[in-house]
Amino acid sequence: MGLNDLLYGVYERRLARRLGADAAPRHVGVMLDGNRRWARANGFETSDGHQAGADKIKDLLQWCEDAGVEVVTLWLLSTDNLSRSDDEIVPLLRIIETAVSDLAAEGRWRLHPIGALDLLPVETALSLKASAEATREIGGLHVNVAVGYGGRQEIADAVRALLLEHAALGTPIDLIAESVNIEEIEAHLYTKGQPDPDLVIRTSGEQRLGGFLLWQSAKSEFYFCEAYWPDFRHVDFLRALRSYAERERRFGR
Repeated sequence: MGLNDLLYGVYERRLARRLGADAAPRHVGVMLDGNRRWARANGFETSDGHQAGADKIKDLLQWCEDAGVEVVTLWLLSTDNLSRSDDEIVPLLRIIETAVSDLAAEGRWRLHPIGALDLLPVETALSLKASAEATREIGGLHVNVAVGYGGRQEIADAVRALLLEHAALGTPIDLIAESVNIEEIEAHLYTKGQPDPDLVIRTSGEQRLGGFLLWQSAKSEFYFCEAYWPDFRHVDFLRALRSYAERERRFGR
């Protein structure tokens, strides 16, 4: 072990000790960004970058468990990403299917796919649903796997589901318009019944949400990390938690 590794380990342990479990965010959303740029920077193929990013997920979930986080939302693929060329999107979908299946095989986390699954290839949607079903009875960390996800799409789907629900009951349109409120829309989101994210982390240096948990993150804290997702380390995660713990949350007040 080199001197840098030794110093890094000391710093990491010190940082972890300073974080009280009572200050941990209950729900953490993570935008796993920078896989393609990591691949280019290291002379690899794009698919290698996506695979490296997929390989990092188990580490993140372990760190979240250790910190006392209850819910994690991973944004793996946006609705916009679906328009990429077949040369990239097809291998990426296979990587995502395998990664989620491997997470399910661990038998440690309860997986919940969120997104417009009807926009995905049938085999991808079925694979994600199978992983969710296999982990349905598992307690502990709840992991939302956002694939084919877009915040605007989610809100549109929630409103559509709400309207269809009322229409099935024969509710007149004017009464529907009068009754629609925040709570009703929330009850039809992909994440219904879950706490909103306390902390949203985005890697790769980009400082924008891009539609991630658009409704749910209205009062979230944000942390932007320069590292590409495959290079995201435990110490980077701990720094995000430290930043979160040091903030005075006002919840819009």
